[in-house]
Amino acid sequence: MSSGNDRALDDCEPLLALHGVHKRFGGLHAVNDISFAVATGSIKAVIGPNGAGKTTLFNLIAGNLPVSAGTITFQGQEIQGKKTHAIVRLGMARTFQNIKLFHGMTALECVMVGRHVQSRCGFFAGLFNLPFTWKEERASRARAMELLDFLQIADLAQVEATSLAFGQQRAVEMARALAAEPKLLLLDEPAAGLNIYETAEVARLITTIRDMGVTVLLVEHDMSLVMDISDEIVVLSFGAKLAEDTPANIQQNAGVIKIYLGEDDAG
Repeated sequence: MSSGNDRALDDCEPLLALHGVHKRFGGLHAVNDISFAVATGSIKAVIGPNGAGKTTLFNLIAGNLPVSAGTITFQGQEIQGKKTHAIVRLGMARTFQNIKLFHGMTALECVMVGRHVQSRCGFFAGLFNLPFTWKEERASRARAMELLDFLQIADLAQVEATSLAFGQQRAVEMARALAAEPKLLLLDEPAAGLNIYETAEVARLITTIRDMGVTVLLVEHDMSLVMDISDEIVVLSFGAKLAEDTPANIQQNAGVIKIYLGEDDAG
């Protein structure tokens, strides 16, 4: 059973739904009975202090970690226990808190890797460089360039990705995730390490991505970013869900104020 502070899920089927999700690491209960839903076409944020379980929750949703209990449903299909690549093929992609790019690859090549799930060519077709693979590679390259242009880094396409500035690497990673043509994009602290101008650009990009038809679920510490762009916010504390509401109501929630500012300020 999910906890008493859970809000009722929408009558219409959400794109993503978590029901009573738990994750234990030995005696540590890192995620404790989490339930919430993400509506198609929305931007939903997960916030909470360090150690609240936010990244662990993302890893459970994306298949990077197995759940200890509970269900995760994506497009009406249970996905807990599925391999990460299978979840990506269903239409979910993610970025990481710590940027993960391939050494020795250009920005363009890194983004093209994200197109792999859209490929119809098998291993042997690619190995022997069969003619029908050429057309697919040209299409993948063109789409990757479109995404680099969308993120305003097309001029860096031939630069080694890991040599780029931090904010540019974040953009490459986002382009790689979008290359999979996801229905749901998970963004793990997309503004981490960015200055105020880069953060404003990230906010603009996320809303543009949503307007393109991609639902967004993000973990983020920058509260101004979260409050500006989110339709709904889930607040975690010590692995449990503390609150779920609109940004305006979350800002007035005494429990949320307490975990961020302390007992006296909440009073």
